[in-house]
Amino acid sequence: MSEATSRPGQERFVAPIEETPLRDIDVVDVSAVPESQWKEAWKRLRRSPLFWLSAVIITVLAVMVSFPTLFTSADPNQASLGNQFAPPSDGHPFGYNFQGADIWARTVYGARASVAVGVLATLVTLLLGMITGALAGFYGGIVDTLLSRLSDIFFSIPLLLAAIVVISVINNIFPNRGFWSSVFIVVMALSLFAWPQITRQMRGAVLEVKNLEFVDAATAIGASKLTNLRRHIVPNALSPVIVSATILLGIFIVSESALSFLGLGLPQNIVSWGNDLSDAQTLVRSGQHLVVMWVPATALAITVLGFVLLGEAVREALDPKAKKS
Repeated sequence: MSEATSRPGQERFVAPIEETPLRDIDVVDVSAVPESQWKEAWKRLRRSPLFWLSAVIITVLAVMVSFPTLFTSADPNQASLGNQFAPPSDGHPFGYNFQGADIWARTVYGARASVAVGVLATLVTLLLGMITGALAGFYGGIVDTLLSRLSDIFFSIPLLLAAIVVISVINNIFPNRGFWSSVFIVVMALSLFAWPQITRQMRGAVLEVKNLEFVDAATAIGASKLTNLRRHIVPNALSPVIVSATILLGIFIVSESALSFLGLGLPQNIVSWGNDLSDAQTLVRSGQHLVVMWVPATALAITVLGFVLLGEAVREALDPKAKKS
């Protein structure tokens, strides 16, 4: 067969091989140190606007909790009926409540109790959920059956309703409590019924990770079961747990405020956002002096928004496919 000739305007141009550096494009640097999952996630996280917005909110909140005098010089417990519903003035940007206490000072100092409950409840829930979920997923069999059925029992009980019952019983037994004892009781009541969610996620992640090749390789070189679980499986199964933890922190802060609003959380002598909202509920019915309610409610909403945005940013960073789907 004769070689086909191209028609005018349809000529083909093929560059010489020396002008197409395919070898330079396809080359792989085998000397480069492979990046870990967390380092890659951090790179994606730094490019997320949601992360930086949440970081600003959480940083301001942390400074407010640690150094409240930077935000206000007023005493949140100092009240004078002569200042009842007084308008804003120098050093008192939102005025006073019905007891004559500074609204902004109570909002600033109230962050300490609400955030303390959220952080401690999250840590306790993570500890319980990670231990039970890791043991259930790794050992399986009767261990998995017992822990899974136990978590199902606790998971079927509504969190807020169970916390109300537990705290009501404890309040009848120990009516007079200090700050940290009150915080501890609320933390235990919330954590006692919140851990099954972390258990389920940890169990599923461990079931997925324990059958991967690097676990078999560690076993082949003599690693024991506990070593595999502690050093290889658990660190690689933490991604979904960390995402849930950031969201749970916001949920616990709201739960503490709801319990205190109902008069069952922190005692009234402790400054917290829930107690301030509870004191302001009569003003909502009258429709007057609503600033007493709006200031702590806005602080609560912004705080929860910060942790929710952080959870969303961490989820996208640890699982880039989730955003595309």
